[in-house]
Amino acid sequence: MSEPAEADVLLIGGGIVGAACAHEMARRGLRVRVLDNASGGATGAGMGHLVAMDDNPAELALSHYSIGLWNQLRAHLSAACAYRNCGTLWLAADQAEMDLARAKQATLARHGVAGELLDSATLAELEPMLRKGLGGALKIPGDGILYAPATAHWLLHNTPGISCERARVSAIAAQRVELDDGRVLRAEYVVLANGLAARNLLPELPLRPKKGHLLITDRYPQQVSHQLVELGYAASAHASNGTSVAFNVQPRPTGQLLIGSSRQFDTLDPAIEPEVLTPMLQRAVAYLPGLAQLNGIRAWTGFRAATPDGLPILGEHPRHRGLWLAVGHEGLGVTTAPGSGRLLTHLMLGERPDIDAQAYRPERFAELTTTLTGGAP
Repeated sequence: MSEPAEADVLLIGGGIVGAACAHEMARRGLRVRVLDNASGGATGAGMGHLVAMDDNPAELALSHYSIGLWNQLRAHLSAACAYRNCGTLWLAADQAEMDLARAKQATLARHGVAGELLDSATLAELEPMLRKGLGGALKIPGDGILYAPATAHWLLHNTPGISCERARVSAIAAQRVELDDGRVLRAEYVVLANGLAARNLLPELPLRPKKGHLLITDRYPQQVSHQLVELGYAASAHASNGTSVAFNVQPRPTGQLLIGSSRQFDTLDPAIEPEVLTPMLQRAVAYLPGLAQLNGIRAWTGFRAATPDGLPILGEHPRHRGLWLAVGHEGLGVTTAPGSGRLLTHLMLGERPDIDAQAYRPERFAELTTTLTGGAP
């Protein structure tokens, strides 16, 4: 039985990307009905780092644009969202790696992202817990952190025009959503924003799972003030195969330290794997020796949804008019959520986005232009 349209937008996925899309669309006057199965997904498993990443120009454009939008929102966020403008320190292991820091500073500066080079002595004064003898760092003061699950909840429940329903979607098509209880919903726009689970509804989506491990410590007096990331992180984050680890530590407002990061391809086993977690923690202790004396109270895993080119898919499905996609954000979903939501809304309403949308369009993947939708009713 088909229900009459009670919304302009049926949006599948209540994680940070779906919530940001719903927020932006409702802000523009659209009635948005969010359907979410409450699994938590990548939003419930990630670090919540708002970071200007520069692996390629399109990634930097979207992350920088999105951080600007987060800055507009941050004064309105609730305390539960735990936003902090802590900045990022990109750490150089030695003097040779300071060349990488200088190159990164120049790349970011060309796109309007301010950065400051720190020598070894200044870095040690800022973050005394770091091991001695590091080459220095690049400080990006505009980066921040937030608690993504609470922020997604805030976006969904503090924006007029959004209704939320716990539901499992069994099939989708242009302007049509079928639920597993047999109901059929209709709206002018259907938006798919549920991360890796989107493959269950559109098998042709070119998404691969990237498994990651995280560990959080007990609460301690302030040990670290900035998000700390090794300069080699980008190579690990954008590896296309195998298993890799990199140093990444985030100070939580609770006094805890959140420790990452790892990447594994093509597994959906949620088990914690000592052969991955151990080298990840060894890497962290190599940069922060004092970590070895702190209690780790919980470790967990999650799955990022990665596209072949590392960029999200944002736009209308080439073969199904009325079906819109906001998936494939990999490890930058929290950072790029508001930019993705605004860009997609501009496209839906026939407007010119603030940044060039071409690099994120679904048409760049042949799977979406030549394959029929396997999940459509």
